[in-house]
Amino acid sequence: MIDRWAKVLVHYSTAVQPGDKVFITGGVYAEPLLRAVYRETLLAGGLPTLVPSFPEWTGDLLTGGSDAQLDYVAPFETFARAEADVFIRIVADTNSRIPTSVPADRTARMTASRRGLGSTMVGRAARGELRWTLTMFPTPAAAQDADMSTGEFADLIERMCFLDRDDPVVAWNELHDRQQRLIDWLTPRNEIHITGPNTDLRMSIAGRTWNNSDGKRNFPSGEIFTGPVEDSAEGTIRFSFPVVTGGREIADIHLRFRAGQVVEASAAKNEEALIAALDTDAGSRALGEIAFGTNYGLDRFTKKILLDEKIGGTVHMAVGNGYPDTGSKNVSAVHWDMICDIRRGGRVSVDGDDFLVDGRFLYWGEV
Repeated sequence: MIDRWAKVLVHYSTAVQPGDKVFITGGVYAEPLLRAVYRETLLAGGLPTLVPSFPEWTGDLLTGGSDAQLDYVAPFETFARAEADVFIRIVADTNSRIPTSVPADRTARMTASRRGLGSTMVGRAARGELRWTLTMFPTPAAAQDADMSTGEFADLIERMCFLDRDDPVVAWNELHDRQQRLIDWLTPRNEIHITGPNTDLRMSIAGRTWNNSDGKRNFPSGEIFTGPVEDSAEGTIRFSFPVVTGGREIADIHLRFRAGQVVEASAAKNEEALIAALDTDAGSRALGEIAFGTNYGLDRFTKKILLDEKIGGTVHMAVGNGYPDTGSKNVSAVHWDMICDIRRGGRVSVDGDDFLVDGRFLYWGEV
């Protein structure tokens, strides 16, 4: 599977060309895939830079670093986002948590220091100057978070990435076409209304562009997304799945929006981390993304947002930074995806017409 995976990342997801400056990074546990991607990049004529990362280094910085050290952005971080033609990142966490002694505001400070890089990256990607992809290597820690054995988790990744197919690219192109049917239906419409347990939220998508996420920037993928009109979100929403981000798990998040801004927020676990993230900067209380998961190869929660946000029939949204190619104007150092599971007793209507009911899209076809 490793060689097939590398070929898809290099040739399909990022389309490496001769002379491309390619930055490759990921946890050392993913050495087999890191090296396979490096070799495939060489064969494609790219100019690779490979920077492995070690377990729990972020925790070392957050516990022992000064404010100046938290603010420092290493040159390779700048190169990857501001200079490279291709950026391939492989998540391979051996422990997804940070030390519990780290105050939430230190994590928020480190995030804020990289705001400019994040904006640079999404801007270059929107202009076609940077091709990037993010994938996840199956580690024992990730499997444990998902309550699975490592072998089961690896099989799940393989299915979600279509790497179990004779030709994964054909499968990704087929998903692209099915997602495009949803996008064609949504594009001329104006308002989304989401209802479900503890949820009644409206937002405008008028004039915004939907992105067909088909295994290029995220791998696995399987979602369609856009940026809501920044001042339009009104109502309440409960995110039924926990968010695991910045090394913390935030559970049972409730948000209330007024004129596009989060005006009330609570969580049953690690609420202080939620509030710290929302207070990061001027754009962190507005929505930068609204999205629908379409990958029915995953039907269970894994605590890995790269996977869980793709669960077929769910809706997710992100507070903070939006993607310029969707029309979003929201800028923030934060981009927090949160999932609302409406597969049992939930509904999404658009301009009054049902779009997604109990986890099934009405304009999709058989799944």
